[in-house]
Amino acid sequence: MEKIIIVCVGKLKEGYLRDACAEYSKRMKRFADFSVIETEEEKLPDQPSKAQIANTLKKEGERLLAKVPGGALTVAMCIEGKQKSSEQLAELISSSAVNGYGTVVFIIGGSWGLSDEVKRAADIRLSMSEMTFPHQLARVMLCEQIYRAFQINSGGKYHK
Repeated sequence: MEKIIIVCVGKLKEGYLRDACAEYSKRMKRFADFSVIETEEEKLPDQPSKAQIANTLKKEGERLLAKVPGGALTVAMCIEGKQKSSEQLAELISSSAVNGYGTVVFIIGGSWGLSDEVKRAADIRLSMSEMTFPHQLARVMLCEQIYRAFQINSGGKYHK
């Protein structure tokens, strides 16, 4: 069974977001070994300096990369990444196993994004949209799209 991991910064603060992620996680159990790994979020003042932001990205990035298992296909979720349709994401996931990856890891940064080190370490840079979303909502959206990808690959009726 393929393993899908979302490694992300911080905990979901809102109950409705936790519930949504839990629902998609439950649905995916029949398709993959799915998990979400949360790393610690750095605290910053309300008006952080560029140096404070850079330091935060570095620390969060190190924690994120430490959670990525060796040999996994890594996907950095970032605005400068390439956008894919749901069908293209489904193809990426299905082809990963064929290409020798037993694990696919999606990495979501905190409110300031991802460090350059994380982006360089990733095999793929993926953007959900040119629009900006809160990183917590992005997690729910990514869970839904991964579930949709498995539905597409299995010929399920969820995707229309």
